[in-house]
Amino acid sequence: MPLYETVFIARNDVTQQQVESIADAIAVQLDTDNGTEPGATVKKREYWGLRSLAYRINKNRKGHYMLLGIEANPASVKEMERQLGLNEDVLRFMTIRIEAIAETPSAILSRKSDDRERGFRGPKPAGRFDSGRKRGFDDREEFRARDDGDGGFRGEREGGFRGGRDAGAEE
Repeated sequence: MPLYETVFIARNDVTQQQVESIADAIAVQLDTDNGTEPGATVKKREYWGLRSLAYRINKNRKGHYMLLGIEANPASVKEMERQLGLNEDVLRFMTIRIEAIAETPSAILSRKSDDRERGFRGPKPAGRFDSGRKRGFDDREEFRARDDGDGGFRGEREGGFRGGRDAGAEE
């Protein structure tokens, strides 16, 4: 029987238990479709947690991610995708056919554990704004760039600034 991996994203305002119940509903649906060809099961299940989305989907900026490793016939997978599409709590899903279901944790979960093991990295280096000499109020770059020394600004013409509402009144 073919093997598939399905990742679905649930809305951020549902709980982790509700995401698990969606996965349970998929498992039950696959078991009920076993009448024609027995053996369709969920072999792997990983909850990746509440993560930020790359872009907003239906006004959501975060979502609960869940990975399922499935062994099922194509008709059962098509029905599972139909049910996920009808579920209002599921924002997106993707199913791909794979050669084998890995027993090890996915890259997402292994990366999370690596981040936890790093720990303290030492003191932070001086930031961009904390380094260098301290400047006073009049010594800021914007004042030095515009001031020409006699109190006027380099951008002025003899008749004053041109533009805006006053420009039409002079002509």
